[in-house]
Amino acid sequence: MENFTFFNPTKVIFGRDVILKLGEEVSKIGKKVLILYGQGSVKKNNVYDKAVKSLINSHITFIELGGIKSNPVLSKVKEAINIARSESVDAIIAIGGGSVIDTAKATAAGYYYNGDIWDAFSGSVKIEKALPIFTVLTISATSSEMNNGAVITNEENNMKVSFFSEVTYPKVSFIDPTIQFSLPNIQVAYGAVDMITHIFELYFNGTPNTEVQDYIATGIVKTILRNTEIILNNPFDYEARAQFVWAGTLALNGINAAGRGLGDWATHKIGHALSAIYDLPHGETLAIVLPAWMRYCMKVDVMRFAKAGREMFDINSGLSPEETAIKGIMKLKDWFGSIGVKTSLVDVGIRVDEIPQIASNPSITYPVGKLKLLNKDDVINILRLANY
Repeated sequence: MENFTFFNPTKVIFGRDVILKLGEEVSKIGKKVLILYGQGSVKKNNVYDKAVKSLINSHITFIELGGIKSNPVLSKVKEAINIARSESVDAIIAIGGGSVIDTAKATAAGYYYNGDIWDAFSGSVKIEKALPIFTVLTISATSSEMNNGAVITNEENNMKVSFFSEVTYPKVSFIDPTIQFSLPNIQVAYGAVDMITHIFELYFNGTPNTEVQDYIATGIVKTILRNTEIILNNPFDYEARAQFVWAGTLALNGINAAGRGLGDWATHKIGHALSAIYDLPHGETLAIVLPAWMRYCMKVDVMRFAKAGREMFDINSGLSPEETAIKGIMKLKDWFGSIGVKTSLVDVGIRVDEIPQIASNPSITYPVGKLKLLNKDDVINILRLANY
């Protein structure tokens, strides 16, 4: 286990109807907010109305900006920053999933920064001040409701990258599992893929002697596997939904990372390149890349991959470590397919001759990864494995 400092200041309010406490919490910070949301579903399922009612009851004034898309873009962030500044808001409220929350973080960070907020994503500046952020989670996947990261796509150069700052943790996040009852099954499936990939980016990073973290990781993965299937068959099962939602938050809120050091993150960066070029759903890109990455890097630490096969996927058939690892990887890929997610480049219409273009996308900075440092040829080979 490596040395670590664990820091997570986000207050989580979890359970039925907790959104009714939004105004009370915001009033501790200020009296005027910018509400961000996505494509309008929050106005159809009553989430927006509940949030606004709570704000009005606490005498909070608000302005709003909708239209934030999946794979959020820099131009929308800049639009939100301009509105927030012109209206002199005291805080940002994100009503949505990871895309909306990441936009809120970038907006909050850009509010006080005099330059181009893309500087934070390119790594040329460290953000040290931001507006307070409140989130009302409507889609579980990214853990953005309880971490300090944001991922944005720059449309001008097709580059999708992240930034992190200690000042962009949400102040308070409201997580009501019932809000997600109306989600389409495919959104649940994409979220499950993202959660599991978050776990594996840390689990397979090459750090030894992480017993307690491994038990946490195994518990989260098995909880996701079990409850995803329950939810897909019965979207209104509150207990299954609650387990699923909280597992998603824990997957990347720092607790699983503590003592592991840096994660691998090659799968995410290759997936970001696919999203940047083809605008594919994030969860879909991960379902395509993760099993291929696992097959390509497995021999670097075959015992660890075999351990995952045994403990997470219940493979106990007396196979060799390599056979156990391979069977676990294939079981994961098959499970992704069973919940309705595409798992190959062919499935999404990407040709083999397009692979070099993907590997050359600036979303991937070389060398990439931690378990195995990958160059461009390695990424090309992984994408070829992902072709079927």
